[in-house]
Amino acid sequence: MAKMNIWYDEDGDFLEISIAKQKGFFKDVGNDIWERVTKKGKVIGFAVLNFKKRIKKQKREVTLPFKLSLQES
Repeated sequence: MAKMNIWYDEDGDFLEISIAKQKGFFKDVGNDIWERVTKKGKVIGFAVLNFKKRIKKQKREVTLPFKLSLQES
């Protein structure tokens, strides 16, 4: 079963979620959100800047502008 790792930096208000332990880079998708992708373009996570601000603004539920599908490999 794949593990999901979550990191949150409260001082920087930065959330990162990773679904694979692979090398990758961040691809800006707009609105302070980035996808973490491999060289082959596979999405292996994402990051959100100003996460706490989004929660307060959206009443503790955050909608991100993409869909995530997890599969075991």
